[in-house]
Amino acid sequence: MSTMLRFSKHPRVAAAVVLVAVFMTNLDLLIVNVALPAVGEDFSGNGGAAALGSLSWVLNAYAITFAALLVVAGRAGDRIGQRPVFLAGIAVFTLASLGCALAPDLGTLILARVVQAAGAAAQIPTSLALLLASVPAERRTRATRGWAAIGGLAAAAGPVVGGLLTELDWRWVFAVNLPIGVAALVLGRSALPKPAARESGPLPDLLGAVLVIVSIASLSGALVQAPDQGWTSPETVTLLAVAVLGGAAFVVRSLRHPRPLFELDLLRLPRFGAANAGSLLFGVAFSIMLLSNVLWCQEVWHWNALRTGLALAPGPALVPVVTVLTTRAAQRHGHGPLVAAGGVLFAGGMVWFAALASVTPDYAVELLPSQLLTGAGVGLALGTLVAAGVQAVPGHRAATGSALVNSVRQISATLGVAVLVAVVGSHVDAASTRDFRAVWYTAAALGLATTAVGIQLSRGRGRPGPATPQESEATGRTVPQTS
Repeated sequence: MSTMLRFSKHPRVAAAVVLVAVFMTNLDLLIVNVALPAVGEDFSGNGGAAALGSLSWVLNAYAITFAALLVVAGRAGDRIGQRPVFLAGIAVFTLASLGCALAPDLGTLILARVVQAAGAAAQIPTSLALLLASVPAERRTRATRGWAAIGGLAAAAGPVVGGLLTELDWRWVFAVNLPIGVAALVLGRSALPKPAARESGPLPDLLGAVLVIVSIASLSGALVQAPDQGWTSPETVTLLAVAVLGGAAFVVRSLRHPRPLFELDLLRLPRFGAANAGSLLFGVAFSIMLLSNVLWCQEVWHWNALRTGLALAPGPALVPVVTVLTTRAAQRHGHGPLVAAGGVLFAGGMVWFAALASVTPDYAVELLPSQLLTGAGVGLALGTLVAAGVQAVPGHRAATGSALVNSVRQISATLGVAVLVAVVGSHVDAASTRDFRAVWYTAAALGLATTAVGIQLSRGRGRPGPATPQESEATGRTVPQTS
């Protein structure tokens, strides 16, 4: 094959461009949470903040679009080339960030977030391939670990950066991407390597991507509007029906299509199915925790965005530390025990805050211990579930398995926000304390359900390897033969 990589002449610059761009897109997922109340105040219709149900689409429109386009963008990179898809992603993300910063109303902001997610989806699956092509072979392990650590670094920086920028103006949360994106685009054009396209077939099922968007968006819409419209209102029932029908159509189409968006037959592999179930449960709980803490600090305790960001920083800052410190434990004992322990710690943190939180702030007693417990739980469980899912599939299907795992994470984030709005309601204030406790206990229950998944993963512990005949039969694929 004549698919030799054309390596970068400026490997350090190329690696820096990739890592900075990935940091930018990961950071954007987190800092918007802190800015959300300020967005609501700015786009208020009658002197009060915009309803939480409407605001939730600033987060959910991004997550749904990202989940639906992740596989499509990855395959496009394989066909067209990683470099042009990655650079196009940076350009789209940067322009959409400008649109977010200048948005005159909430609808325009949500639309710009959809475009922003499309740009992010083009960057993430192509970034690792470009990074590996930018460095010598002996530095690739280190480069891969650096790429994986970016999410943790963004998590640690997100609350504080979001608070600082929101104190200036929430629009800076998006405007800060402009100089970073422009610099990455200019330097990337001259420094990034040019890996050759690796395949030539058609793109995955685009109609499947549409069905994912319609189904998840309808379900989220039903959940966020139910507190105001009623669970039995025609609007809510119609959205639920569209979600069920769209989801069923997607499953049927995925099982029959020659190039499905998500290879759902992989879920029949026991460990892969369990890991994705755990990712979904824990992702919903994590999303509930993340946004509910922001709303509690700003709408109940009446803290400003900067104070909120600083208060919420210890939990995310603990995540990469715990992840690094437990790497050897995961190799020695497997993924299951870490996931189980993470679920228990996360549940403990949520129960702590639910039991002690009051409208009179006592950060050291109420929120800080909860942050430390949930941060340790996330560090143990979240990344471990992703690793368990990716390593549970045969090597020749690792890419499609990874895409499905990451898409499930985005879908879970959407569902978490929707569940939060469904329980707390569209208008949050000091009178919402009972609803907050209910949603925190819900998140704790999901954490314990994740622990059950961890126990299940512990029972079938073993090193990942090539597909067995049983795995091949379960997934409908032929086992590759080795000479």
